[in-house]
Amino acid sequence: MLGGISIWQLLIVLGIIILIFGTKKLRNVGTDLGGAVKGFKSAMHEEEKKTDEDDADTPQAKVRHDDDTAGNTYDVEAQEKKPENSNERS
Repeated sequence: MLGGISIWQLLIVLGIIILIFGTKKLRNVGTDLGGAVKGFKSAMHEEEKKTDEDDADTPQAKVRHDDDTAGNTYDVEAQEKKPENSNERS
């Protein structure tokens, strides 16, 4: 007994639902619901697989530098290096 509901009451409710909606519409609802659950499960599996692959790409340990230059910031400007034998110098 489910909270005071007997099996006969559940069967009567199920019969009324079948009379109202029909078996074809209930089958379509079941198919749609099953497809949604299947899609959700596959999306969750892909997300777990993607997370596992991302974890494999991350480094296992951090590198620590204990020399005197640690913490210094150098301001540099990038320039294009031109070949020495170019005709632009002449």
